[in-house]
Amino acid sequence: MNHQPSTARSWLFAPGDSEKKMTKAMEGSADIVLIDLEDAVATENKPLARQMVHDFIAANPAQQARLWVRINPFDGPYTLGDLAAVMPAHPGGIMLPKVYGRADVEKLDHCLSALEVANGIGEGSTPVIVLITETAEAMFHTGDYKGAPRVVALTWGAEDLADSIGASSNRNADGSYSFTYELARSLTVLGAATAGVTAVETISADFKDLEALRIRAEGVRRDGFRGMLAIHPAQVDVINAAFTPTDAEIAEAQEVVAIFAANPGVGAIGWKGGMLDRPYLARAERLLRQAGKL
Repeated sequence: MNHQPSTARSWLFAPGDSEKKMTKAMEGSADIVLIDLEDAVATENKPLARQMVHDFIAANPAQQARLWVRINPFDGPYTLGDLAAVMPAHPGGIMLPKVYGRADVEKLDHCLSALEVANGIGEGSTPVIVLITETAEAMFHTGDYKGAPRVVALTWGAEDLADSIGASSNRNADGSYSFTYELARSLTVLGAATAGVTAVETISADFKDLEALRIRAEGVRRDGFRGMLAIHPAQVDVINAAFTPTDAEIAEAQEVVAIFAANPGVGAIGWKGGMLDRPYLARAERLLRQAGKL
């Protein structure tokens, strides 16, 4: 089954061993709730969390499309147990962390297909978002996901990458990401464009500084990202606003499309003291599709 790129703007994590936090996340305005069985759940709590996540998704069928699960990675012993526990509840999608390359995605596809068939779910119907920069090896494979089964979005992470490299920090003195991690961000947006899927920005850990979040989200949107991970409900509305085209942007894009439509076959057109060429038209059409206006 071919999945379309995700249109989700906000992807909010919620720990899988807290019904209160899962409920709060679901009742908010996040486009996707990422129920976490990985980093947010201690090893001794994983069996209980699996059952809690299954029961939570099963109890909220009207919200299933929004309720995704971050499973544990294939380099540990928990992945198959996670999938076997949560797939009967039919989650909206799966996040696969700490990949080493495309082979992990293909392995996940085989596992999901078997579990879908076993549980009466349409084979191939469960979409996937992949964390593609959390291991050093994965950084060399960020462009390999074109046509990868089920993948609708790619995202990145800096903390596990630092651990994989053996770095003591992933930040410069001013708090910005150092070069390797900015490279990871760039390779993610390039990899997503190559694969024809959605690029999703990583988390902002300081959930109290919403102005810094807004500035960053608007900046990465200009760079080609179409959504962002969140770790706190307070971040969601800021992210949704940052990744939603404004009325002014929509009006300008409509004007660009109209100019080219009125001048068929022309490669470049004068406009507002400058020149418009075909890349401007492509960007305008993409924005209008994002806004549901085309």
